[in-house]
Amino acid sequence: MSNKELEKEIKRLVHSNRYLKGYVCAVDVLLQLNFLSESDYESWQLGKVDCLEGVCSVDLVKLSLVNKLIRRYAVELDLESTWTAYDQKGKRLSRRLRFSQSGSKAIEEQYATHYVDRKRMAELNENSSNI
Repeated sequence: MSNKELEKEIKRLVHSNRYLKGYVCAVDVLLQLNFLSESDYESWQLGKVDCLEGVCSVDLVKLSLVNKLIRRYAVELDLESTWTAYDQKGKRLSRRLRFSQSGSKAIEEQYATHYVDRKRMAELNENSSNI
């Protein structure tokens, strides 16, 4: 996928996730782009792999572009950025999961940031309580 095609697809996914879920996050977009498989995501959640970037099917340059574009479109939509903890699942001692190979605080924060549309979240919550 060229960078131009990727840009269009990420814009579409940001809009789609905002509408369907009320928020946008990098992990969902990576899964939807098939840059991350469900099984590799589950292995990461269970602490079986060192970092999320290590199991993605694209290089670090492409992953950096994905995060940059998500942030760009979230800002355009005036979404609120909120940091979200990703902790290991399972029976072993819980620990914070690592996204990046470098462990850089800035990169970790990019992956862990969710972009929230509070108004849309309220609509979705209201609709689900009316069912």
